[in-house]
Amino acid sequence: MDKPKSVGVIGSGSWATALTKVLVEKNDKVNWWLRKKESVDHVRKHGHNPNYLRAVELDTDRLNMSSDVREVVEASDVLIVAVPSAFVDVSLSPLPADAFEGKLVFSAIKGIIPEEQSIPARYFRRKYGMSYDNLGVICGPCHAEEVAMERLSYLTLASMDEDNARLMADMLATRYLKTTTSKDLFGAEIAAVLKNIYAIAAGISGGLGYGDNFRALLISAALIEMERFLDRINPFHRDVKEPPYLGDLLVTAYSKFSRNRTFGYMMGKGYSVKAAQLEMEMVAEGYYATQSVYDINKKLGVDMPIATAVYNVVYERISPAVEMRILADKLG
Repeated sequence: MDKPKSVGVIGSGSWATALTKVLVEKNDKVNWWLRKKESVDHVRKHGHNPNYLRAVELDTDRLNMSSDVREVVEASDVLIVAVPSAFVDVSLSPLPADAFEGKLVFSAIKGIIPEEQSIPARYFRRKYGMSYDNLGVICGPCHAEEVAMERLSYLTLASMDEDNARLMADMLATRYLKTTTSKDLFGAEIAAVLKNIYAIAAGISGGLGYGDNFRALLISAALIEMERFLDRINPFHRDVKEPPYLGDLLVTAYSKFSRNRTFGYMMGKGYSVKAAQLEMEMVAEGYYATQSVYDINKKLGVDMPIATAVYNVVYERISPAVEMRILADKLG
């Protein structure tokens, strides 16, 4: 794809805000869809997102904002979709089937689209007829909060088309945001789903009082479990010790900014799932991913004791203390 004439961001949350900030620094105009018209009006008036990363100042002269997703898609050659997976289908529902024809779409969605039981690349392929060459994924190791604070951060841009991966990598590269590319589109997306589940497990263990020694064992076992699942669902020559896999897993399992780790920690401390969700006021993608991966693995039969333990706690309401003790015995 030639250098794009226009770029758009679909999403109202932390990642959408952080990536919009980066793109605004490098482009004369960025199209941005926010779900609520009140949010659009607030950003225009005050120069920051009222709900996420409020400290981030945005150059409104360079922002073309709308609460109509059709306007943003039509105006953009390249799009970044950064909507929680559970709300992607409803957010894009006003769009016609050919909405993304001739466009390049990169996903910052860290979950499985429940309506299709598929990763974002397959969702866009099935619903909008997109070529996999025109699809990509944005993965870490990285947290939106640190990008917003301009702390040194790293992104991997994965696409089957190396030129498109490089295009997006160049668009997002700044003095504080370093970018690399990968051809493992499916593996990168699936790893981004799994690491959120494993971060919940890490959080549960922390809430129950397990220490760093156990967490190190847990994350080591999680990487092995991730590799088994990736090899079964998408055979591809990949090194899971590279940043999009191990790096993203580590930052999600350990960081204070990790919503999934926090969600698990609260359950380890005795919160119910519903209470933890209400307290956080933000979406933990691992909650939805846990159910989806469990359902997918019914057909695959991959040995996944950690993901199964999280499913048992989150959906079967088995005591976190009991489930983590069983898991510790299996891992040990």
